[in-house]
Amino acid sequence: MRAWKGALMAAAVVGLSGCGYNALQQQDEAVKAAWSEVDNQYQRRADLIPNLVNTVKGYAAQEQKVLIGVTEARARANSIRVTPQELLSDPQRFQQYQAAQGELTQALGRLMVVVENYPQLKSDQNFRDLQSQLEGTENRIAVARNRYIQAVQSYNVRVRSFPSNLTAKLFGFQVKPNFTVANEQQIATAPSVSFDTSPPGAPAAAPSAGTAPADAPQGTPAKK
Repeated sequence: MRAWKGALMAAAVVGLSGCGYNALQQQDEAVKAAWSEVDNQYQRRADLIPNLVNTVKGYAAQEQKVLIGVTEARARANSIRVTPQELLSDPQRFQQYQAAQGELTQALGRLMVVVENYPQLKSDQNFRDLQSQLEGTENRIAVARNRYIQAVQSYNVRVRSFPSNLTAKLFGFQVKPNFTVANEQQIATAPSVSFDTSPPGAPAAAPSAGTAPADAPQGTPAKK
């Protein structure tokens, strides 16, 4: 009797292996691990932002709109957390998560545009260190996102392919959401922002008659 049960168990193990169960299990764990790395890198970026904002504020406190925009975008991104289990149960939350992270990326881009107007800020050692850490984190985010995309693509192909799709239905393996192409393009495109301080609609002042050209040496009257 024991021999008969052992044979049945062995046959079941071989059957599960042959129908793709083990591969599905391995790829499911790979997706979860890849997602954890994406989430960790986004959190690392969020942790850098308060010090970055405070440093910029010390030199450019008047740029309140941009600074507040970064702070609010960070708060929204931190308010939406997605666990690997939620990837299956709530794909809409996954979309909200990636949208919030994309908004934070754009807000940081606007902040970097503002920084270009403040040479003293750019030369501040603390700011340069934070900027370097932020750039490194953005690179790690890109790598982690790419690994997640590849892991999900491989997993989803197996879930949809015959005969492993039968095993997936039997054991509850479902297609997982991925980062969208539209979102990738949105994040890769730098926002177009103008920080011109002149009043809207104000025409440029024309030089008055008899005024020396801008390149004329000081003290040299303009030729009439």
